[in-house]
Amino acid sequence: MSGVLLVALCLAAYLAQGGAAGLRYAAGAALGGAAGFALYHAAFGFTAAWRRMVRERRGAGLRAQMLLIGLTCLVTYPLIGFEAETGWNMHPVVLPMSLASAVGAFMFGAGMQLGGGCASGTLFTVGGGSTRMLVTLIAFIAGSVWATAHLHEFWFPLGPSLGLPAIPGTSVISLFGPFGALAALGLLLAAIWLGSAAVERRAHGSLEPLRPQGSWLRGPWALWAGALGLAAVGIGCFLLFQRPWGVTAGFALWGAKALEAVGVELRDWGYWSGWRAGQLDHSLLADRTSVMNFGIVLGAMAASALAGRFAPVLKLSPRDVATAVIGGLMMGYGARLAFGCNIGAYLGGLVSGSMHGLWWLLWGFAGSWLGTWLRAVIAMDPPWPQRGAPA
Repeated sequence: MSGVLLVALCLAAYLAQGGAAGLRYAAGAALGGAAGFALYHAAFGFTAAWRRMVRERRGAGLRAQMLLIGLTCLVTYPLIGFEAETGWNMHPVVLPMSLASAVGAFMFGAGMQLGGGCASGTLFTVGGGSTRMLVTLIAFIAGSVWATAHLHEFWFPLGPSLGLPAIPGTSVISLFGPFGALAALGLLLAAIWLGSAAVERRAHGSLEPLRPQGSWLRGPWALWAGALGLAAVGIGCFLLFQRPWGVTAGFALWGAKALEAVGVELRDWGYWSGWRAGQLDHSLLADRTSVMNFGIVLGAMAASALAGRFAPVLKLSPRDVATAVIGGLMMGYGARLAFGCNIGAYLGGLVSGSMHGLWWLLWGFAGSWLGTWLRAVIAMDPPWPQRGAPA
């Protein structure tokens, strides 16, 4: 059934646009389906990987993220750097680094630990049948549109009013060229890779054995397979839409259209003025981020069905509901302040060659550390391990 729904989504995306644009959007829906399939089978997420690094000093998930970033940038940096020669105009995301984006990334990092998943993680676990993550997604959407009421009116002027002007957006591709930027990125990724391995060996004596690759259709996938699959998705976004993969802007749009449907007037909010007002006038199938997000859910649903694990649990504890709501609201609000989530701002920034990707990583990881500590405080996880003791 999920496969049929994915085909129907591709067809609907084509009909919503028509022509060459319709073909691109249909391909975008299919690309989202592939992302959901890979995310589910590889259980590839940022939330658990960061939590395991902090709590257990196990870094396999973190190193898989470095592989994902490196593989994607091997293609995207030349595409961006040589657009004048190819005539293929790219639209990398190069954004400033501000107080608002730091607060937003920190909020998102803490929220994803309480909510139980990042943006892409929320979508693929919803597709996999998680009732709790459906609650997280609803709160995520609510937090996203809530933030749009304050972004231009409060958060953007806040830093300058406090004497903290934003650091201008900086592209390492513009500074060093595509190959120089790749070399600099390679050094950074290698440092994180080797550093996490050293921490893990110091704590446990050796690296954790990696999960072997299972069936490509039924899973589970090894982490390297997930990184490879998601790198293909990230590259595909540049080839189809000439820009990086994003997720959470779609959530803000869903929430805004829902509010308009019940009579809330929000077009005088700064965020929804200008070109974004046009988004409110069109179908969600005319929004590439939404189309890919729908595809992620359906792709994960197909993967869980093939694995025989689609079995929603309807009973949730009060703590489950509370942490899902609080975490989702924090992620939604924080993602708008930070220009995106771990996919749109962190991964999207790095594969665009933008320094704001590193800015997001620093603040997002700090927030994730706090969220990991809070999980132990409220007994979502075992008590925090004592220093020097195995996790």
